[in-house]
Amino acid sequence: MKILVITNLYPPHEIGGYELRCRDVCTRLAAWGHDIHILTSDHHVAGRETPAEPQVNRSLRIHGMYGHPWLPIHQLHALEKHNHLALQKAIDSIRPDVIHVWNMGGISKSLLLRLEAGNIPVVYDISDHWIARSLRADVWLSWWNTPISTAASLVRAFLTASGIRRNLSFTTPTASWDTLSFRHIYFCSAFMRDLTASKGWPVKHAGVIHCGIESSAFTVKTDHSSFTKLLWVGRLAEDKDPLTAVRALHAAHRQGLTHLTLDLYGHGDAAYVASIDAEIESLGLTQHIRRKLAPAAEMRGLYSQYDALLFTSNWGEPFALTPLEAMASGLPVITSLDGGQPELARDRENSLIAEAANPELYATRIAELAADPALRAHIAATGLDEVRRRFDIDPISRQIEAFLSAALKAKS
Repeated sequence: MKILVITNLYPPHEIGGYELRCRDVCTRLAAWGHDIHILTSDHHVAGRETPAEPQVNRSLRIHGMYGHPWLPIHQLHALEKHNHLALQKAIDSIRPDVIHVWNMGGISKSLLLRLEAGNIPVVYDISDHWIARSLRADVWLSWWNTPISTAASLVRAFLTASGIRRNLSFTTPTASWDTLSFRHIYFCSAFMRDLTASKGWPVKHAGVIHCGIESSAFTVKTDHSSFTKLLWVGRLAEDKDPLTAVRALHAAHRQGLTHLTLDLYGHGDAAYVASIDAEIESLGLTQHIRRKLAPAAEMRGLYSQYDALLFTSNWGEPFALTPLEAMASGLPVITSLDGGQPELARDRENSLIAEAANPELYATRIAELAADPALRAHIAATGLDEVRRRFDIDPISRQIEAFLSAALKAKS
């Protein structure tokens, strides 16, 4: 298949797992003989060089997100027009069999109107909230299709009555998002599919293909006799809730487990990071908690140096990669049941179940692991086996390949 992949960000200018998973899947599809082309944005992460990759077209422009400016409607039209021209140029030059849409956060959602109006099958990969929370907030489409100020309404009425809107729509569609059908779509979890459907989007028919990781790339912990070092990994942000991990360690110390330490890996907004540091100091844990940074490639060898992962997410996590990475490293996981986690976590089988924003319960689970080396080894072994069998990126990519093939066959 000749596949055009559309995504807002693409490594090395990624900010999270969505983009990394896109690259990993694209790499495998290309290795299996498919002709892969990526259309992404020109967003640049400071300090990272952009490699020369002929199959990667970085000509889309982002509006509003990731530090890009929010534009008034007359300036936004130029950005919308640019993105549509970039898309049409890519389609004309590549002539893809299938278009594979990934994350559209910050990218013109009107592109979807053009795609679905065409005759090329469009397949959506959804592993965050960009449809459920963001599609109706698209500034361009909102201006044309939702109640706005009286003055703007008069302008819109004039543009519509005069035929200008119709002419604009040839290059920058203005129709409502309600025309989107999402005929070929899969989600990273049933949770994410059902949440999106509950917001009124026509996706109840969607498939579910869970996220995968390159499980063989992780160093595996084999000795569970010691239990001293706890680990937390993620964005240092309120939705990931590292403060629950900090407070859980404090509660565990109150239970007498004063030998335990916690390392927090991640970066975040300076003000929020300062609040974490202040909490650590106020709880008297400055000698027991360290904040660290490591690139994703280095983390693959670091998980196994710890004795358990605390996963404390509290925002409707679509299907988290961090617990999978810990399991691939032979590490016991204590997790909340946030978002899609119930589709992975089974208490006392492949993890221990705590509760979001409940540090006391996390401390109880920490104490259970501390007291029971056999439980630690059992949970780690089960998680490792399961992530290799069910959540490795190769079988997951094969599922995606089959979904793309089915969409192409449905066209004929």
